[in-house]
Amino acid sequence: MTMNSYRYSDLYVGLEENFNVDIDETKVQRFLDLSGDTNPLHVDASYAISQGFEDRVVYGMLTSSYYSTLIGVYLPGKRAILHSVDIKFSLPVYIGDSLKVCGRIAYLNDAYKQVEIKAFMSNQSGKKVSKAVIKSGVVDE
Repeated sequence: MTMNSYRYSDLYVGLEENFNVDIDETKVQRFLDLSGDTNPLHVDASYAISQGFEDRVVYGMLTSSYYSTLIGVYLPGKRAILHSVDIKFSLPVYIGDSLKVCGRIAYLNDAYKQVEIKAFMSNQSGKKVSKAVIKSGVVDE
């Protein structure tokens, strides 16, 4: 994974970046270990299925962490300082899903060197699983 290093002056409305991530058991287990979230929707397949899901539901905050990756590695990358993320979840994510994380600059605030990015994640079927509005500062060196 190559880290981008956009300067504020390099950015423009419409600039896009994206990457793919595979959700596997190891990622889910590591998130459980870090968070301590033992909600049965995430750890008990029988319970999740009894609640109408296909299988265990991957933690929303695990998938949301890839919005941080989008900002900190891809857009703008090295010079980013994350200010806020407003996320809406639309579909569950399951172990084995492949997600595409996409972001596009929607607004630039020159006075504060702040970027507003409209982002979304879609699964291997092309269905959106979440969307976000992300605000980030850009620290020029």
